[in-house]
Parts: sequence; structure tokens; C-alpha cells
Amino acid sequence: MIEVQEFRAEVRDWLAANLVGEYAALKGLGGPGREHEAFDERLAWNRHLAAAGLTCLGWPEEHGGRGLSVAHRVAFYEEYAKADAPDKVNHFGEELLGPTLIAYGTPEQQKRFLPRILDVTELWSQGYSEPGAGSDLANVSTTAVLDGDQWIVNGQKVWTSLAHWAQWCFVLARTEKGSKRHAGLSYLLVPLDQPGVDIRPIIQLTGDSEFNEVFFDDARTDADLVVGEPGDGWRVAMGTLTFERGVSTLGQQIRYAREHSNLVELAKRTGTADDPVIRERLTRSWAGLKTMRSYALATMDLGQHRGRLGGHMGGGQDSVSKLLWANWHRELGEIAMEVQGMAGLTLPDGEFDEWQRLFLFSRADTIYGGSNEIQRNIIAERVLGLPREVKGL
Repeated sequence: MIEVQEFRAEVRDWLAANLVGEYAALKGLGGPGREHEAFDERLAWNRHLAAAGLTCLGWPEEHGGRGLSVAHRVAFYEEYAKADAPDKVNHFGEELLGPTLIAYGTPEQQKRFLPRILDVTELWSQGYSEPGAGSDLANVSTTAVLDGDQWIVNGQKVWTSLAHWAQWCFVLARTEKGSKRHAGLSYLLVPLDQPGVDIRPIIQLTGDSEFNEVFFDDARTDADLVVGEPGDGWRVAMGTLTFERGVSTLGQQIRYAREHSNLVELAKRTGTADDPVIRERLTRSWAGLKTMRSYALATMDLGQHRGRLGGHMGGGQDSVSKLLWANWHRELGEIAMEVQGMAGLTLPDGEFDEWQRLFLFSRADTIYGGSNEIQRNIIAERVLGLPREVKGL
């Protein structure tokens, strides 16, 4: 296996040679709250990455990946962020469904779907949350009934990121009538381009709509497109979530550091850096960023394990990490508004500037991917062994 530093240099050199011409205009585009930016062009860039063997780095070689260790993948994401490369469009396929199929899928499912994730010809979305089952995912009420050689799916999913661009959705549905909570759920792969699927964008505070509602009205998918056994969907769904927060978090932190640095420069230009309160908040924010990185490095497996798909943190560390970055980023948006002062309340060109957009979208950071309250419950109950929260009070 290539050494980590050699691989880091390979990635750095490739990005320098390829993030030019038409692709140079994509620098810094995309990411949470900005997925609408140059989506088709970023899709082409993502396919360009795939052609160079720079997608699905941790997948085993027999499934088209490079079988690289967590340390290699951290190096990739760090160099990718340093180059200010555009956000990839294939996160749900590459980082979530792909590893899930490798861990739980049948050989036929792997053969059917993995190559199209690898070369970015099929995009995926995640059908977990519902109006009555967001943070409490075990309340899923979307149903799927086996009818001959197909499942018939009925129900509603919400906060379905990028569904309006995706061809497929991995859906958690209740397939055993009368079942409750974690029992009787199945993990289905459902095509979105069919009668019976209605995708409705949700307009956010920023005016964009990367989230969607998805309605299934007698939508269909093949009987063999259930991952794991029917009724075992909770275990598979939780397996997917273990891949959700992985090595990409360190690349994310480099982007956060760039945002912080730019905000400090703005504070200097506007003179608000002379305000001792703002200066202290910026200093604390910088310390918080360093804390996040130290925590991630201390709790993440950075060994040279070949073919390791994980790189995620277990035992409650996932929840601590989510609390750290979500609250840090939301506070950075609040500091940005203080730095801007009255200018932050105006729209001279009729559009939000980068700091207004940061403030508005970062309000969601502490909600999506598991709210602050849920993360704290996980830490309290599963790590500290405290009694479960009493419902209905």
C-alpha cells in the first residue's frame, strides 16, 4: 500500500493539475446550505475524480475501491479542503450506501449498484426521517407490502437531502403489519423516477431548497432490493449511520478554519476587531476549532488498516463530535452577524452575502443529523448509563 505522505503528495499534485480551466471556477462551491451552486458542473467534477481513482478510497479493491486506510482518507479530505475543491455531489452513495451494501448487501446488489456509485452515474438520497419520526426514528410509519415480486411503498419522508437530483433513495419502511418501534422495519432501495413518487422541495431560510418532502403513493421496487433480511432494517439503518460521520470531518474542519480566518480579516477591516467582546469571541472560537481537531484525532482510528471502511467514532464519540462542530459552527454564524453589525441586516443586491447565509443555514446545524437534545440523550443513556428520558411529562 502506498505510504500516507506519498499519497497525500499524489492528491495535492493531482488537484493542482486538475482544478484548473473550467473546474477552477468551481472552487469553494457546494456544501451544506449551498448544494444548489453549480450542481451539474460539480457532478462533472465528481466524475472526473472518479476517473482518476479518487472516489471510494476506503472501499475494498474487489468492489472497485483502493482499500486505503483511514489515515489515507484523512489525508485526501485534508488536501481536498486545502485546495478549496468543490463539494462532491455523491456523499450519500459513496460514504453511506456504498459501505452499507459492502457490509450487508447481497452479491447481486453489490454488482448492480456499487459500480454506478463508484463512477457517479447514479446518485442517492436517504429516506429515514418522517413528520412523526425525525429524531425518534423508531416511529417510522411508511409501509411496504410485498406483492408478488415487488414491494409496494406508501408514506412520506421529509428532510430528504438532494432527492430532487437523485435517482434512488434508501428507505426505512415498516414491512410487518402491527409491528412497533425497532421491530418489523426493512431497508429498501427505491427508484425515484417512477409514478407514485412525488418530490416537493422545502424552501429554507436561505431561499434555497436542498431538502425535500418525498411522498410514496403505491411506489414500487423489486422484492430483492431489500438490504439484509426483511424485518432487520433497524440494524442495517444503524449500520449506515455509523458511516455517516467519518474521516470527512477533518476536511470539514479545514473549511471551518478558512471561514474563521476570513471572518477575522473582516473584523479587522470593519474595525470590530477592536471591540474586546468580539475579539474574545473570535479567540474562543479559534480555541474551539483546535479542540474539535484534537478530539477528532484522539478518537478516530488512524491506523493503517487496509480496506477499513470505518474511520467513524463509536462509544458516544460520534455524538460528542456532532455537538462540538454543530454548536461551534452555529456560534460562528452569530459572531459573523456581530462583526457585520447593521450591514448584516441589509440586502443591497437582493441576495444574502456569505455571512448572512452562514448565519441562517447554521441554525440547522444543531438539528439535522441528530439534534442536540438527541445527542445528549445518547451520551447520557448509552455512555453514562443514566435512566432513559421519561416520555409524556
